[in-house]
Amino acid sequence: MGERLDNCRIIDLPKVKDPRGNLTFIESDRHIPFAIERVYYLYDVPGGSERGGHAHKELHQLIIAMSGSFDVVLDDGRDRKRMHLSRSYYGLYVCPMIWRELDNFSSGSVCMVLASNLYDEADYYRDYDAFLAARR
Repeated sequence: MGERLDNCRIIDLPKVKDPRGNLTFIESDRHIPFAIERVYYLYDVPGGSERGGHAHKELHQLIIAMSGSFDVVLDDGRDRKRMHLSRSYYGLYVCPMIWRELDNFSSGSVCMVLASNLYDEADYYRDYDAFLAARR
């Protein structure tokens, strides 16, 4: 049936404070529960647009608001919750078999995603009904 929504959580990332500017770092299998194989980021998202709208069969992700803010709606086929991301030292861990939608992007926002695997179209559920059927 897959993971439950309760497995998704905010991870408080290390923050090194310095009057010259703060620094946050992320180490595979230490700060996050997977090894990082791919990094990508979303930017210049037009107002009112949505991203995501899919689930992954095997992929683990950490979603971070590097700049600005946005919301992530998580859905395990039974429950839904909306998470607001607005700090670069918090990451939202999303486990496999969770439907996700990103919306409410502020102007100039940048969303960075750390992923456990390289891109693989076969790992996606892009149809919500197919996702629900797989959850059953």
